[in-house]
Amino acid sequence: MADKTIGFIGLGVMGQSMAGHLLAAGYTVRVFNRTKQKADALVEKGAVWCGSVADLAAASDIIITIVGYPADVEEVFMGPSGILENARPGALAIDMTTSDPALAIKLWQHGQQKSIGVLDAPVSGGDIGARNASLSIMAGGEPEDFQRALPVFKIMGANVVHQGKAGSGQHTKMANQIAIAAGMIAVCESISYAKHAGLDPETVLESIGKGAAASWSLNNLGPKMIRGDDAPGFFIRHFVKDMGIALSSARDMGMKTPGLDTAYALYKQMAEQGDGIKGTQALFHLFE
Repeated sequence: MADKTIGFIGLGVMGQSMAGHLLAAGYTVRVFNRTKQKADALVEKGAVWCGSVADLAAASDIIITIVGYPADVEEVFMGPSGILENARPGALAIDMTTSDPALAIKLWQHGQQKSIGVLDAPVSGGDIGARNASLSIMAGGEPEDFQRALPVFKIMGANVVHQGKAGSGQHTKMANQIAIAAGMIAVCESISYAKHAGLDPETVLESIGKGAAASWSLNNLGPKMIRGDDAPGFFIRHFVKDMGIALSSARDMGMKTPGLDTAYALYKQMAEQGDGIKGTQALFHLFE
């Protein structure tokens, strides 16, 4: 294990489990989170609390971030107390936040100037994938940096793919979110149709969840919709952020995205009415 110390920044719904897997695998894991209490469970298991991003970066071989928004990513990476000003030359910084592809390229460029490798490696699979270490990890950056990170990625994910140069991981995640966005509308409409037709929606899922209509959203979030379980595996407010990035990137490329446009409008409506901290499956309430 050449890279023995991993710094982990961002201990939210997914970060808690991801950092926990690394700790269980035998790495020395240094942690930082804006709310210190979220680190307590990991510290009790042996993680080392760091009082600042700068302290964590200076003491880590690999630094992983999974925070909320592109602005948070830029704050954590850039500036006097950020990763790129405080990590040792030869360190590797990996942003696993779903963020802006253009920002990923900017961070990689700054990393090159500091002799620090930078990968953009967003994930898909939600809280379930994080807990089960079955995340899909889509990485952009230099091939040698990806190979260095691969043993770490394999501890957290089951499907790890190098997509290409810096920014490619984030562009791949945008493609993922576009597919999910339109798919969530379809799942909501399907279950709503079943209920209006007088069918038992759970019985309907037994059939269509194993046929051509099957999808992760249908089989994992469909049952939650039926039960009225709005607990977040992934927050609506974060999904709105992701779709906004995808829409901006698509416009820059001259693309039309009617499915994404519709999903963004519906989810934005939910966020504006105070439902931003609910899980994405709560969209079903608009169809009821």
